[in-house]
Amino acid sequence: MLRSSWSLPAWTVLGSLVAAGCGASHSHVTWTEKSARDDMPPPEVAAPPPPAPRVAEDPRSFVARYPNPALCEAAARRIQPESREEAWTALKACIELTPFTQLRALLGPAWTEDLRTRPEAASLIARVVAQRGGSVNGELQYLQEKKIPIFSLASAVDRPDTYKGRYVLVRAQVADQRTEGERPTVWLVEQTLSSVETSAPVGYGERVDTLTSSSGDLGGQTQLTGPGRVGGSFVTRERSDSSVTQRHFDNISDETGREALGRLAKADPFLETRRDYVFLARFDGVRLTSGGADDDAEAPRIPVLTIVSYHAPQPLVVY
Repeated sequence: MLRSSWSLPAWTVLGSLVAAGCGASHSHVTWTEKSARDDMPPPEVAAPPPPAPRVAEDPRSFVARYPNPALCEAAARRIQPESREEAWTALKACIELTPFTQLRALLGPAWTEDLRTRPEAASLIARVVAQRGGSVNGELQYLQEKKIPIFSLASAVDRPDTYKGRYVLVRAQVADQRTEGERPTVWLVEQTLSSVETSAPVGYGERVDTLTSSSGDLGGQTQLTGPGRVGGSFVTRERSDSSVTQRHFDNISDETGREALGRLAKADPFLETRRDYVFLARFDGVRLTSGGADDDAEAPRIPVLTIVSYHAPQPLVVY
């Protein structure tokens, strides 16, 4: 009796297939070998740079990064999208630590909101006016064009009820200091700044002297003396000078005729007499001087100010 090949055990067929498959392939993989890449050290990740210090922590370092005040103000403006408080601190550092004269940049649209809401904004404006030379009359015109509520002493004196409690900007000298009650008071004499032209000789000058002498006789006849001759001489002297000059313009401070009493929070030894300052003050109204009567409209009165800040003007004026 014959047996069919299909009756072979299943494992015999499976073993044949496996043997055939192994014989047809020559690839060999060893799983215990390590790749050369596995021996390489992990790549180093650069540490992130430390955050820049806040301006309030080191304002001088912030200012020192920029070669001039204009670039300093521009850098402060760029901080606004991240922090408006930090940007304002940076601007204050630019104004207080550099010869900042960029008044138009300060009054530009970028800082309008801060100038309206920050309590120290008026003092910063007064500082910039002083650093520009302290030409208060000219600067006040520009401030009023920008609707900055800082006014002149003349306007406050003319309408005391309108300007009471408002800021005034005054260029003045301290004539006297006294203590009135618990608060020291200074007597202010308002000053105006004007430019005076002078000519100064430069280089070499020229000088020419000319002397002309003539003599001779004159013959003739007159009715009184008859015929005769007259002798004599005459001298002509000429002198001319020439020199090379150059025009100079000097800033002269002169009194306006207005005076005021300024109240200080405390005595200040750095506020010197007979020296010009730019004062930012709050106008408190006017009061009678000695000898005046309350019911006398023509009685002399003097304005009274509360001094907020003062700044020494620079000798050069920025126009």
